[in-house]
Amino acid sequence: QVQLVESGGGLVQPGGSLRLSCAASGTIFKIRSMNWYRQVPGKERELVATWSNDGSTNYTESVKGRLTTSRDNAKNSMYLQMHNLKPEDTAVYVCDAWVKPNSRNYYCHYWGQGTQVTVSS
Repeated sequence: QVQLVESGGGLVQPGGSLRLSCAASGTIFKIRSMNWYRQVPGKERELVATWSNDGSTNYTESVKGRLTTSRDNAKNSMYLQMHNLKPEDTAVYVCDAWVKPNSRNYYCHYWGQGTQVTVSS
């Protein structure tokens, strides 16, 4: 089993910054990809940023230039640095990961519980 734990959320004023973390623990042989989503009540979950094992990253258009994701492979962790936050960034930010638990050729999908980000004056 693998657990994903997000942290770093909170209340921030418009224009402010936050750094979110997603730490994976448990039976991990390899992580293929990790991603950040955000969820607002009444709306579909939105894919915000992706990180693949080849080091490539992608972002949804509304966050480009303001949010940056990075990985620490040694810690099985992923980060989301958020700058120039806007009220519309308010959401629960959730990470997921595709994890190979052993040397066999299959991956399992895991979700974290999320961390609340509120952007308000």
